[in-house]
Amino acid sequence: MRLPRALMPALASAALAGGCARIPGAVAGLRERSELRAEVGTFELAYAAGDEASRDALERAIRAASPRLVRWGALRVPVRVVILPTHEALEAVINRRDYEWLRAWARYDEIFVQSPGTWTFTGANPADVDELMLHELTHCLMYQRSAGGEDWMRKRIPLWFREGMASVTANQSYRWPALEDLARFYDERPDQDPVGKPESLYRGQNEIVYGAAHHAFAFLIRRYGEKAVERVMEEMAQGATFPDAFQQAIGLSATAFVQDFKLFVRLRGFRPAGALGGPAPFLQPQESAGNPP
Repeated sequence: MRLPRALMPALASAALAGGCARIPGAVAGLRERSELRAEVGTFELAYAAGDEASRDALERAIRAASPRLVRWGALRVPVRVVILPTHEALEAVINRRDYEWLRAWARYDEIFVQSPGTWTFTGANPADVDELMLHELTHCLMYQRSAGGEDWMRKRIPLWFREGMASVTANQSYRWPALEDLARFYDERPDQDPVGKPESLYRGQNEIVYGAAHHAFAFLIRRYGEKAVERVMEEMAQGATFPDAFQQAIGLSATAFVQDFKLFVRLRGFRPAGALGGPAPFLQPQESAGNPP
């Protein structure tokens, strides 16, 4: 079942921000600390006294995420998870306003999370917390495998790759518009592009942006395999920016790949062969149906 936008867990990447302005007061009051070791790496949780329930929920979510994250490797440096008491505090720390759907924000070695106990009047569903942390930790792992702490924001990694990798890892296709929805979007709004130019759509139409990113990354894996994704990260770790790393790892430019994906969507290449009289679908039906895994 799709969640209403206000209840959707956060899916944001700090690379959009160009950095975040810390608000010392919002973080300084978090004096409690909890350390955690998991298969994928080491973590430190900062939380307010009295919010032990959120700490416990996030610790459980990190442990649950760890076995699924290692498909991409391991964290190279510890990640600090900062649990903020309100949505306003989260927006203040990341220097963002009017993103009511936002619940967390990931950077190279930090994740800022709105306390799950405040997501709704009754708190957060544990499954949503688990999914959120798997998504956000995928960002941290990708940044750490692709760069160092000083240059990760200069790699020019596009939103479709960042968010697509996190969404696919967390099996979030059921949250987003299906491929047919994306095809109709391109038909009806040929001047807008949620894959190639997502910035203008990000605030108000985040669902189509994240859906497009998820489907584009799934297309990448099915065409070139997960090893190709690892090669892209390895090329970046050796100094290349994303455009050069993608070209070297995949054998074509990232721009050409995006055009291939958009053509696949517009021509409904995901439909069963009988529907078009053409070749077999590139994606399996369950991946384009928008149903929970």
